[in-house]
Amino acid sequence: MLEARLVATDRLHSFLSDRLSRIEPVLAELRQERRRQSEATREVTNLLDGLRSERSTSERSLEETRARLQKAEIADAESRMRLDTAVESLRHDLDTEPDAAMAAECPSLPEGVSAPARVRELERELRLMGPINPLALQEFDELSERHTFLESQLEDIRQTRRELSKVIKAVDEEIVSVFSAAYADVSQNFTLLFETLFPGGQGRLRLTDPDNLLETGIELEARPSGKNVRKLSLLSGGERSLTALAYLFAVFRSRPSPFYVMDEVEAALDDVNLHRFLDLIAEFRDAAQLIVVSHQKRTMEAADVLYGVTMEPAGSSRVVSER
Repeated sequence: MLEARLVATDRLHSFLSDRLSRIEPVLAELRQERRRQSEATREVTNLLDGLRSERSTSERSLEETRARLQKAEIADAESRMRLDTAVESLRHDLDTEPDAAMAAECPSLPEGVSAPARVRELERELRLMGPINPLALQEFDELSERHTFLESQLEDIRQTRRELSKVIKAVDEEIVSVFSAAYADVSQNFTLLFETLFPGGQGRLRLTDPDNLLETGIELEARPSGKNVRKLSLLSGGERSLTALAYLFAVFRSRPSPFYVMDEVEAALDDVNLHRFLDLIAEFRDAAQLIVVSHQKRTMEAADVLYGVTMEPAGSSRVVSER
């Protein structure tokens, strides 16, 4: 069995060796042919690249030539247009033909001055002279009269301005005087009323710009007893309301009025502060009438006359009063 396989293997080896000896020359020839074709392909590729480069160069040269031709055509058209314009101007302005103008003798020119420069100089002088106006003298008289009138009007305006400046200055001085007096009174009363509404506390008014009373603002400083704060934003709602009432009644006390109208000014006050507010109301009620819109029962009890609005079953409102 092994001998048969060995014989078959020897035969297969002989067959393969014979086929290989036949194939190798063919393969070598094919490889040689492939190298020749590759070289031919490279030559053709190089030739094609050269032709493409020449084509690109030729196309760029053609585009440049076309651009120069287009510029030349535009320049030629512009030259023709300028020539036609010059001929038309020559015929219209100087009433002569181009041939006659060319044949005319050139006028003498100053030394060192060219003809174009002399033309520009003469044209500038003509522009400065302007057209001839036969009505210039009449227009001058009219403008002189108008100028005199406007001068008198301007002097009147200047005089009025000086007078207005004096009036404004006097008004500013009066404003400063009135404001100073009012501020002093309100500041003093605010300090007193604040100490009344906040026993043991301190409050005062301060000018933001004391040197310029026309532009200054006013700041309120409030420090209730037991609190080391001065800004109103750091106070409670009731304390802010009571501080505002102190300022309001300081103005009332400094510049009294026949009556005062207040709308729920005590809404945020507790019982203690409400009692202090009612004491202020009692102080002012003898010298003026006070109209207070309120939902507080104690405020209503302190009033002389009550007015209320009620709604009937039919849906209409009705005003009722109680003395």
